[in-house]
Amino acid sequence: MFSTVLVANRGEIALRIIRAARAAGLRTVAVYSDADVDAPHVRAADAAARLGPAPAAASYLSVTALLAAARASWADAVHPGYGFLAEDAALARACLAAGLVWIGPPPDVVELMGRKDAARRAAQAAGVPVLPAVTEDESGARDHGAPDDAALAARALAEVGLPLLVKPAAGGGGKGMHVVTGPDGMPAALAAARREAVAAFGDGALLLERYVPGGRHVEVQVLADAHGHVVHLGERDCSVQRRHQKVVEEAPAPTVPPVLRERLTGAAVRLAAQIGYVGAGTVEFLVAGEQAYFLEMNTRLQVEHPVTEAVTGLDLVALQLAVAQGEPLPLRQEDVTVRGHAIEARVYAEGPDFLPRAGRATTVRWPDRARVDAALEPGQDVTTWYDPLLGKVICHGATREAARLRLVAALDDTAIVGVTTNTGVLRRLLASPAFTRAELDTTWLDTHPGAFPPGPPDLALCAGAWALTRPRDRDATRSAVEGPFAVADGWRLGGPPADVVVELSHDGARHRLRVQAGGALTGGARVTLVGADGGLRRAVTVHPEAGPGDGRPAAAGQAVRLEVDGAWHRAVVERRGDSVAVVHEGEAHVFAVADRLVQAVAAPADGLVSAPMPGLVRAVAVRAGEAVSAGQTLGVLEAMKMEMPLRAPCAGTVTRVTAAVGDQVELGQPLFTVTEEV
Repeated sequence: MFSTVLVANRGEIALRIIRAARAAGLRTVAVYSDADVDAPHVRAADAAARLGPAPAAASYLSVTALLAAARASWADAVHPGYGFLAEDAALARACLAAGLVWIGPPPDVVELMGRKDAARRAAQAAGVPVLPAVTEDESGARDHGAPDDAALAARALAEVGLPLLVKPAAGGGGKGMHVVTGPDGMPAALAAARREAVAAFGDGALLLERYVPGGRHVEVQVLADAHGHVVHLGERDCSVQRRHQKVVEEAPAPTVPPVLRERLTGAAVRLAAQIGYVGAGTVEFLVAGEQAYFLEMNTRLQVEHPVTEAVTGLDLVALQLAVAQGEPLPLRQEDVTVRGHAIEARVYAEGPDFLPRAGRATTVRWPDRARVDAALEPGQDVTTWYDPLLGKVICHGATREAARLRLVAALDDTAIVGVTTNTGVLRRLLASPAFTRAELDTTWLDTHPGAFPPGPPDLALCAGAWALTRPRDRDATRSAVEGPFAVADGWRLGGPPADVVVELSHDGARHRLRVQAGGALTGGARVTLVGADGGLRRAVTVHPEAGPGDGRPAAAGQAVRLEVDGAWHRAVVERRGDSVAVVHEGEAHVFAVADRLVQAVAAPADGLVSAPMPGLVRAVAVRAGEAVSAGQTLGVLEAMKMEMPLRAPCAGTVTRVTAAVGDQVELGQPLFTVTEEV
């Protein structure tokens, strides 16, 4: 039995575990790095312990620091959450050796299923179908510890054939995975996968398996106690992915027929029972038509566990805690009922290119009409030290369509300013015919770049023009020194407010808008967007809303309602000096006042390759004087646990290399210069 749980994680999952533990009457201890001193999970716990500096290797990934924190806080159990060391057998063993309860499966099971090659053999032993594959220990590709990529590639091409998926034998999370469609691409894929595997998991061993394009990712949630009882809680579809990482998940899987569902759940329970599993776990399958193949088993709580909770009515974290206390499962398989449908959207700090972004969140508004698992607050910095996941929005409905419509509406009510997010893309994806018809497979997003572009920003422009004519503090803005004419809000002596003309710039285009305030609008205004020919393009009435009043931290932005032809839309606006940010339908737009535009940074010279975000230089592939082709990889930058290739912007000669392997570089820092061929 235990009474104090140390949560060896951060962010939304730490908050989720803290809430469940406190509901069970347990004392909670948060841990933090120097980057998370005042993070929400630290404030939510009963006690907190510092781990170390911001880099994960010195804090959240340090077994020594975690055990020291447990001793100092009198914790007698450790919950790892997901990510970081959640699937690290060394931490599990260290906890048990220190007399702590490990809230997870036995260390030997963690180790077994943490390796894709060993897990594959366990699945075969349990009668679970697997894809044709080659592993390094089977191919003789290691000679006294040194990898022989040529031998590994030769056997894979001969026994498995093309296309192939190269992935690390250790770890998961979609890291280090590369598709090979021709023999010429094999050396680069093996080198990249091995490098990424070492960086992410400390183990460069690889597994090469048959690649199945157009497959769907379906996983089964299992739950087991220490008394030999195993149940499944249904399946989830996690096929909407980019770069092998999930974006949208749902339960139940919409395209799995009953016969296949029974095969999948039966195989998952059989595998969990055979390996002596204890706790919550997930068995992942690749489904192609009526065929299903084992992918891997995650020996931890999944990011997407809320959709299973929504359709079963069960609290998976509470069940994890009960099982770890030695209690038998409080339910049998026949007690598990799936009701309705649930969909989860992951909100990431990333741009339209799916690459991570950093910044300070100045406005944060999460929806009221959905379950939100998040730890992002106004004023919080999103750094490159950790995963870019900001939060999860989950909606449940009697049908898939009901859940989908609710989630679209919830994303309409989600507004984050200061850091670029994928909220707008998520909203448009969920509203698309392809998602509505459940047609998206695991490769769809990667093979359809730019499939969900934002629409014309007309309504956002109108909201922005209104915001620029409304001082945030009328008395402070119109000071006695400046006089009443200092603010462009149409105020005039002895008469109604005059119309104000605002010109905004967005993506290189200028837009003219006329703001007409006063009358019965009570702080609102009628805003007219003028077309290029001087005629009316759009007319919108803007009404400010009161604050949410729900007890959440105050947000900097102002919520408004936009009335257009009898229809209502919602948006959030934030004044930012000589610009304004507007979030409409999840998409954040930033408009500059055209007559005050300042070119803050000169455009870089042709051929200059700069760091797209702060990060660590992992590889430098060229030298000064070397000829390169357009798009050729010059180096690799690592940030937010991802590798980003730095490519030549044109064909020419590398004239300068300022990057070196191991350099920590800042956003915009010059790294390479390529002189274009003439």
